[in-house]
Amino acid sequence: MSEKLCVKKAADLLAFLHAYLHGWSRNTIKQRLLAGCVRVNGASVGRHDFALKAGDQVEVSAPSRPAGDSLPSLEILYADRDLIAINKPAGLLAVGTTQENRRHALALLRHQLSRRSSAVRLWPVHRIDRDTSGVLLFATSREMREAVMARWTTAEKIYLAVVEGCPAPAHGTIDQPLRLDEEEYRVHVGAHPRAKPARTHYATESTEGGRSLVRIQLETGRQHQIRAHMAWLGCPVVGDPRYGKAGGRLGLHALRLKIASPGGGKDLIFEAPVPDDFWALL
Repeated sequence: MSEKLCVKKAADLLAFLHAYLHGWSRNTIKQRLLAGCVRVNGASVGRHDFALKAGDQVEVSAPSRPAGDSLPSLEILYADRDLIAINKPAGLLAVGTTQENRRHALALLRHQLSRRSSAVRLWPVHRIDRDTSGVLLFATSREMREAVMARWTTAEKIYLAVVEGCPAPAHGTIDQPLRLDEEEYRVHVGAHPRAKPARTHYATESTEGGRSLVRIQLETGRQHQIRAHMAWLGCPVVGDPRYGKAGGRLGLHALRLKIASPGGGKDLIFEAPVPDDFWALL
């Protein structure tokens, strides 16, 4: 999990992180500092008493694995000469931000499919958050990606979410515009000149132990749409440190994606089995 935080007022680094990262102990934060997992304005910082000033950007990431580790294999749900769908595990980036980072879904899948004599080229059709598991689709050419995206508004995107509390009403549509705050890296809900339309259809499937299992269909696909909309409804996604409360894995799984076949014919449907650690949230 990686968190990007914006400093509002001067503070020591440890105190700032402890105040923001709800549920994290001071020892856990210190371990991340010692492991080089904390960056301030892009530079790694290991001192817990590092002085922050207003406007600083702080990023906390998960510990990296030893360089000698073999690269893991990804579960392939579907593959033909044009499209490949995988079941992305929670905690894995869809696409990396630097050439050096090989531990993201795009790089891992390229490595997994390539042979010494022929490297595979892939283009991400869409993205899901690092801490969301489930269906992630890639194209084997830029032309195929554009062909799929040309009809993306007709795609059916189904998610499962474990949320805090019980949504009221139990079924409905959230029709609230969303706006990304670049400084806070946080999506705000509600009318604003820069907000974009967003519609989320949801249906509560069960409630137990103060949490609910909700089936969600996205009519639009804005960044953090489900997380922001469910928090606005008063039922934030479990394990969401940005819009709810940190702790454990994020309760969000991309269950099903249906798209129009780029070559005509029947629609293509990709489904990802729900992982055990998701069900454990209930």
